[in-house]
Amino acid sequence: MPTLRDLLADGRVHVVDGAMGTMLYGRGVFLNVCYDELNLRQPDLVRDIHREYLRAGAELLETNTFGANPLKLATHGLAAETERINTEAAGLARDAAGSRAAVLGAMGPLGVRVEPFGELSLEEARAMYERQARGLLAGGVDGFILETFSDVAELGAAVQAVRSVSDLPLIAQMTVGTDGKTHYGTDPVVFGPELQAMDVDVIGVNCSVGPHGVLEAVEKLARVVTVPIAAQPNAGLPREVGDRKMYMASPEYMASYARRMVEAGARFVGGCCGTTPEHIRAIVGFVQSVSPRHAFDLGTLPAPAPAVALQSVPLAARSRFGAKLAEGRFVTTVEIVPPKGVDPAPMFEQVRQLKAAGVDAVNVPDGPRAQSRMGALLSALMIQREVGLEAVVHYACRDRNLLGMLSDLLGAAAAGVRNLLIITGDPPKMGPYPDATAVFDIDSIGLTNLVSRLNHGLDPGGNPLGQPTRFVIGVGVNPAAPDLERELKRFAYKVEAGAEYAITQPVFDLAQLDRFLSRVESFRIPIVAGIWPLVSLRNAEFLANEVPGVSVPNAVVERMRAASARGKEEGLAEGVRISREMLAAVAERVQGVQVAAPLGRVPVALDVLEAAPIEPVGSPGYTPPT
Repeated sequence: MPTLRDLLADGRVHVVDGAMGTMLYGRGVFLNVCYDELNLRQPDLVRDIHREYLRAGAELLETNTFGANPLKLATHGLAAETERINTEAAGLARDAAGSRAAVLGAMGPLGVRVEPFGELSLEEARAMYERQARGLLAGGVDGFILETFSDVAELGAAVQAVRSVSDLPLIAQMTVGTDGKTHYGTDPVVFGPELQAMDVDVIGVNCSVGPHGVLEAVEKLARVVTVPIAAQPNAGLPREVGDRKMYMASPEYMASYARRMVEAGARFVGGCCGTTPEHIRAIVGFVQSVSPRHAFDLGTLPAPAPAVALQSVPLAARSRFGAKLAEGRFVTTVEIVPPKGVDPAPMFEQVRQLKAAGVDAVNVPDGPRAQSRMGALLSALMIQREVGLEAVVHYACRDRNLLGMLSDLLGAAAAGVRNLLIITGDPPKMGPYPDATAVFDIDSIGLTNLVSRLNHGLDPGGNPLGQPTRFVIGVGVNPAAPDLERELKRFAYKVEAGAEYAITQPVFDLAQLDRFLSRVESFRIPIVAGIWPLVSLRNAEFLANEVPGVSVPNAVVERMRAASARGKEEGLAEGVRISREMLAAVAERVQGVQVAAPLGRVPVALDVLEAAPIEPVGSPGYTPPT
């Protein structure tokens, strides 16, 4: 019986099987079914497909476990069955292979982003992959194939998990897009050496954009790695035919490219999405007479030197606001909500009042409460150019994917936007368009990591930008969070990711703030307290009951109730008094305040700020951007 170790040692070309999902779908299995559970529910169906690939000439059979990790199985209520599903799947492939083929334990991505761009830690990812690997090992696999990964860090976690339970050979495969790079922009000439450093036995590319793109990736890998190479492309790009996606590459086309991949340096070839036993049979016929290239020409295309993170621009030199934070001076900002229409003139007039009063910056929220308003980045840019007051841009993850955010931020950096407050964003169901979709491709922790990398001259894929961006990185934090331990944990992650200051949700309870500050003292970053002037009893009740993340004590509501009973003006005056009292109290505890201008009423915010130490705009040490 050939094992993967045997096939690695013989120096010849070997053919891996094709797509399991395509075959199951062709047999009438609906897409909403958990394909991994079929190892338990319909074992004969899975075993028969393995045998079809074996009869087509495949020498390596992959288990039907691409998504059989605890996280993906949990969506079907099957997380507890992880080990059993993987063990049974390995047994089915082992039974079908007999003495004619080796069995590979297939493992795919978890389906969520991992750190630094996602909430799932690498340690948590390793634990999930370890459970899957143990199940596959118990079922009798000859080795492992980690495939369709777009994040080198996640693949590294999977490799570590497998190595912690087994020394069997391991194939590691990334997937690339139409640009020939991974989702994060990492080129094969970069990830190839990174994977080889993980001590994997085979490095390859699978899925991706079809044979042409995979061939180009193989050609690059062959010049920068010395371990065997694998190539398993999709059967071309899918096309919409009715309500189905069809892969149109013929078996002959796939086979001709498989031969070219072998000539370029691949030793293991097969197929991914859309490939069938007919494709594998054709591939076997085309590559039998071809020898893989053994002489790797490492000098033709040298691997680029690893991108080196640049020293970030000192905080004091990035913006006036950043300079005051760096020097430990008290900062004052006022939040102005962008207009709902297209006329920025009223917004400019509000900001001119703030500038005349000596406020350090204007805070520009990004669609708060999922309201449709003028974009925060463009509003901030117009404010800075028209009025000359720095803006702190609230930038939300809700509406943009990672690529869109990266594009936005690079453009903002070039245009002179410097101060950011990174937030996850309110869900659309809170706003007037509840059926609008939310992206949430990454959250505020992941975006903080991304911006921190930009400040060190690197994009998410580790590619150099040429020069670092100059963002002052702020994050939101809620001292009144219902689950304070989770909030503190997330805040710690944000600080670790690169946060340089934090702005709190509106503070109405001093004791609550003190408890929070005592817990975050070790983080050693400036805290800016949110101050929200109440304008009426109705406003107080609304904040207390309908705005997530805001806690208004009963005592404050009762003060507003008593004052509002004497008239609107008395209610507003009491709201200002409460805010001024809170500002005076927090001024000794934090490094600044963000005061809201309720309903756009800037004079109210400025009345509150009379209790704050306002300095003239401008700080020594700040150098305007060139």
